[in-house]
Amino acid sequence: MQSGVAELKAKGLGLATISYDPVETLAAFSRQHGITFTMLSDAGSATIRRYGLLNTVVAEALGPHKDDPDVKADAEQYVSVVGVRPNMAGIAFPGTFLLDPGGRVTARYFEDFYIDRNTVSSVLVRTGARSAAVHATKVSGAHLDVTAYPSTGAVAPGNRFSLILDITPGPGIHVYAPGAQGYRKVTLSVAADANIQLLPLKYPAPQIYFFKPLNEHVPVYARPFRLVQDVVLVGTLPAQAALKGRSAFTLTGTLTYQACDDKECFNPTEIPFNWTMALRRLVRERPPQAK
Repeated sequence: MQSGVAELKAKGLGLATISYDPVETLAAFSRQHGITFTMLSDAGSATIRRYGLLNTVVAEALGPHKDDPDVKADAEQYVSVVGVRPNMAGIAFPGTFLLDPGGRVTARYFEDFYIDRNTVSSVLVRTGARSAAVHATKVSGAHLDVTAYPSTGAVAPGNRFSLILDITPGPGIHVYAPGAQGYRKVTLSVAADANIQLLPLKYPAPQIYFFKPLNEHVPVYARPFRLVQDVVLVGTLPAQAALKGRSAFTLTGTLTYQACDDKECFNPTEIPFNWTMALRRLVRERPPQAK
């Protein structure tokens, strides 16, 4: 989050965190890691409880049924894979809220695994913004132009980020959108990797093209559009071990499409891409509290 503070500010957004940690712990953490955004202490978890975000799995994992296999499984998913400790009581289910200037919640994002976290970049992508700090690959073809880039230049295990393709069809050109029967839709295929989890590819709303010779209406993209592939860098202990010692992480993918104009459809085309991001380490240690 600290690495995204300047970008958030440039886009008119502020940033604050709320945790159950006491002020002294937050102050020490802030000094240790150079944090400049607001960190709010919800000692006693009053706000966390009021918003219904208290992680109740902690109490279950410390209670009389702690040895129940289902309770253990829930604890590993929602609290910690390295064991639950009494000082975890009061933590929240981690999530991100977007507020408008009036304080109303306009969006919220939560994950199913406690170590999976939305990043500043993944939240900004949902608002339609693009980071200026990442490297983009531009490909100009006979039928369309593509700009491909990751939403962030650095990720850590558990981070959610996006692979983005901004696509501009040429004059008079269209490609097919999901729902076009009998036609090959535009798609992005990302190579399988044990260290990633691919979420469903996000398509924008299409336009409807009327093909007069066949009297059919087909969903297409004839104007600039964006494909977003959300990815989670797996945060399990085996995945962290597999990534240990690496300074960067690369994903490869292929954009496949068939371009057509009002008279003919051209041969299907494949464009390969790769996205390389630096690997960040997870910050696990709690700082010494100020005396």
